[in-house]
Amino acid sequence: MDPATKNKFGRVDLEVTAFGFGTAPVGNIFREIDEETSDGMFQAAWDSGVRYYDTAPMYGHGLAELRTGQSLRWKNRDDLVLSSKVGRRLVPAKRNDIDFAPWTNAAPFNLEFDYTYDGTMRAFEDSLQRLALERMDICFIHDIDVFTRGDAQPDVFKQAMDGAWKALAKLRDEGVVSAIGVGVNEWQVCQAALEARDFDCFLLAGRYTLLEQEAQDTFLPMCEARSAAVVVGGGFNSGILATGAREGAKYNYAPAPAEIMDRVAKIEAVCADHQVPLPAAALQFVVAHPAIPSFIAGTRTIAQLEQNLNRFRHEIPADFWAELKHDGLLRTDAPVPV
Repeated sequence: MDPATKNKFGRVDLEVTAFGFGTAPVGNIFREIDEETSDGMFQAAWDSGVRYYDTAPMYGHGLAELRTGQSLRWKNRDDLVLSSKVGRRLVPAKRNDIDFAPWTNAAPFNLEFDYTYDGTMRAFEDSLQRLALERMDICFIHDIDVFTRGDAQPDVFKQAMDGAWKALAKLRDEGVVSAIGVGVNEWQVCQAALEARDFDCFLLAGRYTLLEQEAQDTFLPMCEARSAAVVVGGGFNSGILATGAREGAKYNYAPAPAEIMDRVAKIEAVCADHQVPLPAAALQFVVAHPAIPSFIAGTRTIAQLEQNLNRFRHEIPADFWAELKHDGLLRTDAPVPV
């Protein structure tokens, strides 16, 4: 599979590359990435034909947007697709007064949730200023899920469906942005948003991977019926589908439980029989679904980026997917690469 393959982005007049560049790592999540490495990854992705880039104010308290704009500024703007997010406003503060965790040496702003109409309009404009680009093509309402907001999620969701939705719908109607959506960690929240409002797209972190296909029950078919695009990030389930079932493997940001370790070990055995790297299978499986035009991957080094691009290109025989389904390791109705 060519990572530079362009796929139509749902019902809107956009095309995105099958491989998307995710910018959370260049926001210095967990540890710092220097400016040279950050820019080097952007340029390596561009040289490989990658034309979809996703960022957010949350990533590095604005640092990822600043770096994204700096690295893409002199590209032909019409040659790339850019997405960012609303739901947080950045407020200037002294570095010593900011809790940056899990970011390291981030930009000097505090993050404040704001899903109101006025707050969304301001956040959108602030993002364009940090990017110093004339537009973003796709804008997601960020983190209105249970994973992020806990018990407050129902109230947060309602506020976003009223305030943030109204603001983004106005921007879409005015042609300021081409597509609007929701970016969260749970497909159930995406489905609730699609049922509530006229969204074009979703960014789903995990929740449709080699290990999890519950989204295929109702959410993904609904997206197909409404021509809503779904971008998937976190396709390695935060680690185990990249590392395999080894000691210390992470699943959803925590140590992988025994049943997940066992299932991944069985998938790895099929991989070994067909000489298919587990991460290659994980990457390519996601974008085989007709509702999913792009997989966003974040990397820390140029070598990691090139490794993921090569995994995307790895040829996987049809017998591999057939064996996974036969062995009950993959849903029989899950679309697989042709």
